[in-house]
Amino acid sequence: MIHYVFDKTLPKNLPLLLKKRAEEYPDIKLQAYKNAAGEFEYSSYSRVYNEVICLAAALSKLGVKKGSNVALISDNRREWLLTDQAIQSLGGADVPRGCDSMGNEIRFIIDFADCEIGFFENIRQLEKVMEKPEETPKLRTAILFDKPEQAPANCPFEVLYFEDVMQNGKNIYKENSFNVQAEIENTMRQIEADDVCTIIFTSGTTGTPKGVMLTHNNFISELSVLIPFLPAHPGDWWLTILPVWHIFERLIQYVAIYFTNGLAYSKPVPSILLADLAVIRPHWMCGVPRLWEALASGVHKAMKKTGGIKFKLFNFFVGVGDKYNNCKNLVCGYVTQIKKRSRFLDFLVGIIPMILLWPLYKLGNALVFKKIQAKFGGRLKIAISGGGSLQRTTENFYHSVGLNLLEGYGLTETAPVISFRYHKCPRPGCVGVIFPTFEVKIAKEEHGVIVTDENGKPVEVGPGQKGIILAKGSQVMKGYYKRPDLTEKVIDKDGFFNTGDIGLLTWDKEIKITGRAKDTIVLLDGENIEPAVIENELCTSPFIESAIVLGQDQKFLASLIVPAKDAVIQYAQENGLDFSDYEKLLQTEQIKDLIYKEVNTKDSPSNGFRTCERIAKIALLPDSFKVGEELSAKQEMMRFKIVEKYASLIATLF
Repeated sequence: MIHYVFDKTLPKNLPLLLKKRAEEYPDIKLQAYKNAAGEFEYSSYSRVYNEVICLAAALSKLGVKKGSNVALISDNRREWLLTDQAIQSLGGADVPRGCDSMGNEIRFIIDFADCEIGFFENIRQLEKVMEKPEETPKLRTAILFDKPEQAPANCPFEVLYFEDVMQNGKNIYKENSFNVQAEIENTMRQIEADDVCTIIFTSGTTGTPKGVMLTHNNFISELSVLIPFLPAHPGDWWLTILPVWHIFERLIQYVAIYFTNGLAYSKPVPSILLADLAVIRPHWMCGVPRLWEALASGVHKAMKKTGGIKFKLFNFFVGVGDKYNNCKNLVCGYVTQIKKRSRFLDFLVGIIPMILLWPLYKLGNALVFKKIQAKFGGRLKIAISGGGSLQRTTENFYHSVGLNLLEGYGLTETAPVISFRYHKCPRPGCVGVIFPTFEVKIAKEEHGVIVTDENGKPVEVGPGQKGIILAKGSQVMKGYYKRPDLTEKVIDKDGFFNTGDIGLLTWDKEIKITGRAKDTIVLLDGENIEPAVIENELCTSPFIESAIVLGQDQKFLASLIVPAKDAVIQYAQENGLDFSDYEKLLQTEQIKDLIYKEVNTKDSPSNGFRTCERIAKIALLPDSFKVGEELSAKQEMMRFKIVEKYASLIATLF
C-alpha cells in the first residue's frame, strides 16, 4: 500500500521552483554537458539560475512577454533548459520540436502557434524554415544555438546567435543587477498556475499535429505527488538521452529540479551512451522501449561473442534470475491480478522454488549480474521505460540481472504520467499505480466507440474488463491550441479525457494497457482485433525487429515484418545460405519459412491468441523503420504512413 505524500511547499509555477532550489542548494550541480574536447563540464543551480535571469533580460528586450509563443527547435542540450526557463520566466510559452522533424512540420508549427521568435539548434534547422519562408510570415527573429562558419545568406528575418544574446543579457545584468533580477522575478510572481507554459505538438502518428497546451499547474501538481514513486535525493544524477521536446523527457527536466538532482546530457548511441554511463554513473535513467531492447540485445551479443563457458554461464544465470524473480513475484504478491487470485496459493507455489533458487541467484549476481550492472554505472537505482509498450522479454531480462526497470503510462495531454509502477511493489505486465492527481475509469466500448447510458454518461466496466481509459485530474491539458473543436472531442462535459487507449483496471486498481481504440482492426466477420498486442508478441522473437499487423475490413490478418538483420544473417551463415545480397536472402524459401515459423509460434493459442487473431500472410521488409518516415520522434509506428508507403505491397497480401 502506498502512503501518498502531497508536497504543499511548491510554488505556483516552474520558474519559481528553479528560483527556490537555487536559493536552497546553490552549489549542487544541475547540468553536466560536454565541451569541445568531449569532456563533461558542470553548472551549479546558482549559475544556471543566473544565466536564466540574464537570458530572460535579453529576450525581454527582443519582445518576449507574457502570452508570447516562442519556437524551440532543438534536441536535448544545456541551452535548451536555459531557454525554456527564460521564456517561462517572462510569462511566455515555448513551442518545442526536435531536429529530426521534417521542414513542413516545423513550418506548420511555427506559423500555427503564432511564433515571432524562434530558437534553432543549428543552421540546418533554420534552413528547413528558409526552404519556404512564405509559410512562416510571422517569424521575425531566429536565434541559433550553434554559430555557423558563415552567416545564412538571403534570410528573410533577423538571425542572432545564442552566445551573443546571452552576452547581451549579461551586459544588461551587469549594469544594474539588482533591478534586473528584481524585475524578472516580479514577472515570475505574476505568472499564474493556469497560465500556459508550453505548447507541445503531438508527433502526428495519425495525421496533422495538434498543439497541446500545458500549464504550470499541470506539471506542478504532478511534481507534488512524486516522493513515494521516486526516492531521489539532492545531488543524484539523471542521464538524459531522449528528445527533450517530447513530454516524457520534458517532465524529467522538472523532476530533476524538484528533487535538486543533476541532468547529464548524452545521446542514445550505444558507444556514446556506454562511455557516458561510466563517467556520470547515474542514479536514474529514462528510455523508450526500443532503447532498453537495444541495450539488452547489445549485452547478449557481447556475451555471445565471448562464446564458450562464459556465454553458457551467462545464459544459465539469466535463466536462473528469471525463474527466481517469477517465484519472488508470487511470494511477494507482485502479480498483476486481471482475475482475482489467491495470495496464499501463490505464496505456496512460489516459496519452495524461490528458496532453492536463491543460492544460485546470489552466485549469478556475484559472477555475472554485477558486471552487467557496472556497465550502467554501478549505482542505477531505477530505470524507467515510457513512450510505448515494453516487451515482456526485455523487462524480464533487466529484472533477471538485478536492474529495476519500471514502466509508466501517460500521454502528452496528461503532462504525462497517469500511472507508474511502484518500485516497492512492481507488478510485471501492468503500467502501475494511478497517480493521486487522477480519477480513472474504464468505459465500455464497441468498435472503438464509448457506450453511453440513457443520460449520455459512459458505461463503466469492472476490474479485469477491457474498455477505453478515461482520466480526469489536475494534469489534464488546458486544450488544443486554437482547436476547441478537437478539445471537445476528447474532454467530455465532466472533465474526463478520452485517452484513446484500451485497457483495464486490475483487482489491485492498477492499469494494464491492451491496445489503442483507434488502432482496433475490425475484420469482415465483425471480430475486433488489437494489433499492438500481437505486434509486441511477434517482436519478442530474436528474428523479428518490427511488425505491423493489418486487416481492416478484410477476412484475415496479415503483417509487414522487418526481420532482425544480424540474426537473419547469422542464421544464413550457420545454414550455408548466401547472404551477400540481403534483399535476395529475404526472398529465399528458407528465410520465409524461418519467419513464418516464428510468427506461428508467437501468434498462437498457447500465448492466448484466438483463431481470428492468427496472421495468415506476411511480407518481409529489408529496411528498418525510420524516424520521420514510418516512426514518430518517440519511435512509435505511424500506421497511416506505413499503410500509405507500402500500399502496393499490402494490396498483394489481401
